[in-house]
Amino acid sequence: MPHSILLVDDELHILRAAEFKFRRAGFDVRCAYDGEEAWSLIEESLPELLITDYQMPRLDGLELIKRLRANQATESLPVIMLTAKSFEISREEIQREHNVAAIFSKPFSPREILRCATELLENGVCESPAY
Repeated sequence: MPHSILLVDDELHILRAAEFKFRRAGFDVRCAYDGEEAWSLIEESLPELLITDYQMPRLDGLELIKRLRANQATESLPVIMLTAKSFEISREEIQREHNVAAIFSKPFSPREILRCATELLENGVCESPAY
């Protein structure tokens, strides 16, 4: 049975590129355009992995992750975060305080995200790229 992932990004071209890469690799992929839509999809069916953008309308990636961590059913869901390179975040703090497995800066390689997701689902760990 294929691994299930939820991709969340308000930039359609990024969402479609990642969706294409993961589907070709055999993943079961669902997509959302913001954190509120993602939360609704998670409540319907829990994915094995969440890949979310940081900056989004309605509910940003960090708020989505906080909501996940506060809910017993979703508190241990593995998360990979995407962020704009120009947007300053404390990677170590977010990874440590919110249990985010890896953070990728845009533009990123869909191949690298696929590698990280596969490692995370198979081994429980993935190294963030050095951006």
